[in-house]
Amino acid sequence: MKKYLFDIKGLNCSACSSKVEKGLSGLNGISAVNVNLLTSSMSVSFNEELITGSKIIDTVKKMGYDASLKTAAGKGAAINTGSISELEAVKKRLNTSIAFTIPISYISMGTMNGWPLPESLSGAVNALTLLLLTLPVVYVNRSYFTGGLKNLFKLSPNMDSLIAIGSGSAFLYGIYTVYSLWYRHGNIHPEHNGSINLYLESTAMILTLITLGKFLELLAKGRTSKAITGLINLVPQTATVIRGGKEYKISVEELVTGDTLIVKTGDSIPADGVLTDGYSSVDESAITGESVPVEKIKGDKVTGGTINLSGFFKMEVKATGSDTALAKIIRIVEEATSTKAPIAKLADKVSAVFVPTVLAIAIITAVTWTLLGYNWEFTMTAAISVLIISCPCALGLATPTAIMAGMGKAAANGILIKSAQALETLQSADVVVLDKTGTVTYGNPAVTDIIADTGDRDELLQYASAIEKMSGHPFADAIVKYAVKTNTTPKKITGYREIPGQGLTGIIDGETVWAGNIILMKEKGIATTAYETIEKSLSSEGKTVLYFSRNQKLLGVIALSDTVKPTSKEAVAGLTGMGLEVIMLTGDNKRTAEAIRGQAGISKSIAGVTPEEKLQQIKRLRLGGKKVIMVGDGINDAPALVEADVGIAIGAGTDIAIETADIVLIKSDLNDIADSIRLSKSVMRNIKQNLFLAFIYNVICIPVAAGAFYSFTGWMLNPMIAAGAMSLSSLSVIANALRLNLFQVKQLSHKNREFGLPA
Repeated sequence: MKKYLFDIKGLNCSACSSKVEKGLSGLNGISAVNVNLLTSSMSVSFNEELITGSKIIDTVKKMGYDASLKTAAGKGAAINTGSISELEAVKKRLNTSIAFTIPISYISMGTMNGWPLPESLSGAVNALTLLLLTLPVVYVNRSYFTGGLKNLFKLSPNMDSLIAIGSGSAFLYGIYTVYSLWYRHGNIHPEHNGSINLYLESTAMILTLITLGKFLELLAKGRTSKAITGLINLVPQTATVIRGGKEYKISVEELVTGDTLIVKTGDSIPADGVLTDGYSSVDESAITGESVPVEKIKGDKVTGGTINLSGFFKMEVKATGSDTALAKIIRIVEEATSTKAPIAKLADKVSAVFVPTVLAIAIITAVTWTLLGYNWEFTMTAAISVLIISCPCALGLATPTAIMAGMGKAAANGILIKSAQALETLQSADVVVLDKTGTVTYGNPAVTDIIADTGDRDELLQYASAIEKMSGHPFADAIVKYAVKTNTTPKKITGYREIPGQGLTGIIDGETVWAGNIILMKEKGIATTAYETIEKSLSSEGKTVLYFSRNQKLLGVIALSDTVKPTSKEAVAGLTGMGLEVIMLTGDNKRTAEAIRGQAGISKSIAGVTPEEKLQQIKRLRLGGKKVIMVGDGINDAPALVEADVGIAIGAGTDIAIETADIVLIKSDLNDIADSIRLSKSVMRNIKQNLFLAFIYNVICIPVAAGAFYSFTGWMLNPMIAAGAMSLSSLSVIANALRLNLFQVKQLSHKNREFGLPA
């Protein structure tokens, strides 16, 4: 199954999104469909052998909507929360509607209140003038009628259907009144001017207010994705490239891997690459959320979209377009905002039956008041008010607005949340399980001790560097770097093989060489008794001891030390303070694990675990009824990341860990775990508030509009007021979601950086 993103146009309410989801879910080969009303997009997971993207697009078009495959994230891509063209189109409709509605309102109210009007504007001329002024308003807002009636005839009514029936009924009633009176009297006498309700002003005002609400809604939607669209706009339009010894200014779309670029002070870096000459102080805050500039020298990596604050440098392009880190971040967020949180299912269930229920209520309202003997005008007022005020937009926007705002805020602070489900699950977590190397510690250990069994340190290092240079483990890298530093030439190796959780093996000079922990040595029958006391002493200092043997004889041991990140202790304290249990898992021995556990302030550590045992530990916790967060950075953490309720990958970790995780911490700062949980709680609280606002609005307003309290209180709802209230309901939900932009991320680790300590 592959997952693709599609842009979809014509969605107006949650009934529309439910219709598309239901229609596509029934197709053979599609496993999951999520339609996002806020972003006008949908994600579809499907089997390409059973169904094609064009078939999906054709199916959506048959439902009455337009769909297209979403372009790759990067410069020029955009989160479709109301594109410029859509916003401009609605603005033009609004301006035209207002231009005609103002004189309509003045003439209508002036006729009733005796305001100054031309003498000629009376009787039939008055009515016909109102009709002619109303026609342009109806015409520019015809999409409500074309889309709404089309969906109504297909037995899948949506928000536009309610608007079309409500405003259309008022408009037709106005035309009927004008011509019936003309037919009966040959003219509309002046004495009728103030006593006849033509409903034409109601039609114009309803459509204008709804269009005003749509315009404000599009503006507000854009603000919920402000952080994300800000990321999209980071990459500059042009770059200065050196080709054939000459400088050229070209479009970033023309860049290719291997190009040499010139970046001056104040420039945005056009692509991902490596410094080849010069130096720089780079502002990476837009991507990582880290406000402190990062110094870059020759050989350091730079990320497209970051800003060169000072310095002049040349760089070699390593990734362009959709392959850059920024493009991947945008793509992750785009996919995440197209997913749905489990809590959204409640709104979906209601939306599926909401519009038909409202239509039924409107019919019952009209029939009831007619049977009670009320005139047609009273009955029509009540029925139209029910239709107009019952827009389900607020329900459809309740969840995605909060999700979009929350994920955008997270992304702006270096926290990439890949799905709405992960965001919701975070807030209910009980246990945080931390990998040690690269997560609690830097994962960049250094060689501290070399103890050779024969006393020949050079020989031990020759064998050790030969086998370790084949591995990508941080310990292996440290040994290889030490060998280079001491000018040690590694031997040639063949038959290299990794033994998960234990070590490595290979053939050197025709002899089998083993490298790894004491478990591996004992399993292979290699005597280690003489070194167990040494290992105990080194381990008590937080050092990791690796054994090396040749031809079943121990060559010696190499000890390495990894450093606990300064942010780890405060992060653990923060998680513990939130009531979470923190556990550390590591493949290291118990003594080393205990030393690191004590330094980081972790309450419990489990040492000597293989990748499979890490997975089993997560399963055991979940079977015990715990909601588990797993945090790791390596290949061996991937199974546990997948098994956990929420998997969190450290941004500096391996690609496979990042791919399998639900959340990525770009800054590799464990403080971001607590921030993620706090944000999750804020978003879920916001969603519940939004759903309450949407539900309570309809629970209160629909009975009032239907006239349920008229007999007792005389309360009735004018259709124009209903139109304004309907728009305000959606705006209130969006405005509430925008409060998430005020969420403050606690940058506790900044105090360490102020003193030049490592982050």
